[in-house]
Amino acid sequence: MASMATGVSFSMTSGIGEGGYDVHRVATAARTTLKLNQKNSLSESTCMLLGMNKYRGSGAIRTVSKAVGYGQEMSKSLRVGLICGGPSAERGISLNSARSVLDHIQGDGINVSCYYIDPDLKAFAISSAQVYSNTPSDFDFKLESLAQGFSSLSELAEHLVSAVDIVFPVIHGRFGEDGGIQELLESHNIPFVGTGSRECFRAFDKYEASLELKELGFMTVPNYLVQGTGVDKSEIALWFTDNQLDLEMGKVVVKPAKAGSSIGVKVAFGVNDSIKKATELILEGIDDRVVVEVFIEDAYEFTAIVLDVGSGSVCHPVVLMPTEVQLQFHGIGDPKENAIFDYRRKYLPTQQVTYHTPPRFPIHVIKSIREEASLIFQKLGLRDFARIDGWYLAPNSNLSSPVSETLGGTKSGDIIFTDINLISGMEQTSFLFQQASKVGFSHSNILRTIVHRACSRFPHLDWYNYGYSQLLQGSTTLEVSEDPQKVFVIFGGDTSERQVSVMSGTNVWVNLQRYVDLNVTPCLLSPSLSNSLGASSNLDNREVWVLPYSVVLRHTAEEVLAACLEAVEPVRALFTSLLQKQVMEDLMDGFKNQSWFAGFDITDELPRKYSLKEWIKHAKEAQATVFIAVHGGIGEDGTLQGLLEDEGVSYTGPGVLASRTCMDKVMTSQALSNLSEFGIHTISKDVKRTEDIMHETFPNVWDELIKKLQCLTLCVKPAKDGCSTGVARLCSSEDLAVYVQALKDCIPRIPPNTLSKTHGMIEMPNPTPEFLIFEPFVETDEIIVSSKAKQQLSWKGRRRWVEMTVGVIGKRGSMHSLSPSLTVKESGDILSLEEKFQVAYEIKS
Repeated sequence: MASMATGVSFSMTSGIGEGGYDVHRVATAARTTLKLNQKNSLSESTCMLLGMNKYRGSGAIRTVSKAVGYGQEMSKSLRVGLICGGPSAERGISLNSARSVLDHIQGDGINVSCYYIDPDLKAFAISSAQVYSNTPSDFDFKLESLAQGFSSLSELAEHLVSAVDIVFPVIHGRFGEDGGIQELLESHNIPFVGTGSRECFRAFDKYEASLELKELGFMTVPNYLVQGTGVDKSEIALWFTDNQLDLEMGKVVVKPAKAGSSIGVKVAFGVNDSIKKATELILEGIDDRVVVEVFIEDAYEFTAIVLDVGSGSVCHPVVLMPTEVQLQFHGIGDPKENAIFDYRRKYLPTQQVTYHTPPRFPIHVIKSIREEASLIFQKLGLRDFARIDGWYLAPNSNLSSPVSETLGGTKSGDIIFTDINLISGMEQTSFLFQQASKVGFSHSNILRTIVHRACSRFPHLDWYNYGYSQLLQGSTTLEVSEDPQKVFVIFGGDTSERQVSVMSGTNVWVNLQRYVDLNVTPCLLSPSLSNSLGASSNLDNREVWVLPYSVVLRHTAEEVLAACLEAVEPVRALFTSLLQKQVMEDLMDGFKNQSWFAGFDITDELPRKYSLKEWIKHAKEAQATVFIAVHGGIGEDGTLQGLLEDEGVSYTGPGVLASRTCMDKVMTSQALSNLSEFGIHTISKDVKRTEDIMHETFPNVWDELIKKLQCLTLCVKPAKDGCSTGVARLCSSEDLAVYVQALKDCIPRIPPNTLSKTHGMIEMPNPTPEFLIFEPFVETDEIIVSSKAKQQLSWKGRRRWVEMTVGVIGKRGSMHSLSPSLTVKESGDILSLEEKFQVAYEIKS
């Protein structure tokens, strides 16, 4: 599979007709090197800030008028220092946030410099290339030679005084949200985005924040603070009794007091289990203070972004459209009793969670959430933006009355606030962008709005806001004579890698749509309804949804589809429209006095449904190039390519025959076997029908496989699918039985260390693959960072192999390879979903 989750890596068909050049431009557009006619085109954010009238077709901004020109540009740019990393377990998420902020504010009057704080609080000035690394571990060991280091945090601050005008901190957790970085900046009088150090310190500590909220009259959850490993069992037992919790099985949540909202959060049962898990968190070094709180059941979780639209010292918080967080359960692999909104559910593509924006709550409840969250923002002295999490206890909630009696109450009496996030995550599909897009903000617009608001607090930065207001007043309009090149980005599908496809397609869409000579439309290949064994989807029944901006910002194909169906449901659409109008009116009430605000730049249109064949005809009529980001299935086996070629529609990626060959791992092996004389080798394989294995005796199958493949351990994977799900190391017939039973039971994942050899979470394919491939498992050397000072990777050389991956790019006949990547696994023998497509959070020892 050519993954576009961390870059674009593909070959392409030759251009069709006169569209060949445009196809080539799209096909060679990697995220970090896009140069699409930039020299002669205004970018999206420049057009927006110059007050141009625009229209958006399914998320792609098109310019229909333009300003007088660059002669009106401000004489200088605002220098923004973007600081990421930090010592917390969420430092990888911080890198994602930094990448997103850099993508959407760089240029057009803003010049961004990037800085990184490592786990030991050592600071570096880093390049944008390092920001685009998959995880901090990819470059941590190279910082000494590739980045400008600072001898201390004070030296960093002294550098920032002269190097930047304002700092945008995107450090999540410790040192980022606890007031650490803010105190450093304040001590050197450096302007920054976000809440001040003292207010951060109070709001970040979950225990202290809950006490303050309770004093202010807000509803809170009963909790108990554990400090250090010497826990007084009698005291915590008394707390259990006071809250009517069973001493043996009372259900509670155990979480760090001073960490992010998802790291280290666990469910515990009874006093002994609570003490055990609290002590584990402390010994793991996540925090030295742990909160134990009553587990809220039969309630509805929500999160709300608060945006300050005031000016100067005047706070005017407006809560955007909240999001309901609905956890999903899929049988034995998903025990409902342990369900919490943890790291995996928050940051990885998974069917374990679904978001609803706005929530499916009564409108008066949403009104109360917005009013109370706004009040919390003001009372706690927060600034610019924040995210506040909580729960809605419905009237028919099964929450036990003894516990509910202990909950203080506000005038609504049914809303509990639990977590305050001072620097909300800013990944491409984060809550910030989901909620902002629902009320008219693009990624760039909401981030620039936050920067403008922060600048308004500092009189010496008035020139930036004033300069933009002058540009807005001096803009004029002229008709544009030519249409931009249309690009349809299609993602989704029904393979086991459809969620990664959503990540890839979203990444391509977000980055390409910023270029005004492209009109980029995101499209979902709808998941098919049949998930039965060996089922092949009827192309006549396949559907494609053309998506509006806000609907794209989801984690899974199923969630995007559900958002489409929800959006076109009349009652739900009316409900959403009423809330949108109210939120936008609240926002404009604050923005009316801000001369720098250029207005909302997207509209929340309805999604449009086509059959697959109708959509291809639509692409032909629009003279669009199709960017294929569908992983596996018809997106990589030549089917979609053939359908597009039949209609004369240009597309990215390999042609029909090459796609068909590369998609089938057996055909790929056979094709490459002819290259052995050139030193290119493939591994031996055996292919078996999944259904046949289910009806055979596992020891017999195992003995047959190891004898045929002449090995003691096997690697199993789907035969015609991508490379990230359903891949496991099998060491015995018992392992084979567990794996096949998981397929038979259609469980979504095999828990860590279920098989005989240590491993991480194994995401299982859905639908069940018709064929499985078995190969000898290749033992690779463990690669470690041998010396941070010398920036070296090393391995012991006990085995012949190390694992690498390389991408190729270009036109057919003139391909070239990108720099290879060396694979370093965090745990086990198979790359996990996190290691391949997302950041795996790190615990500092």
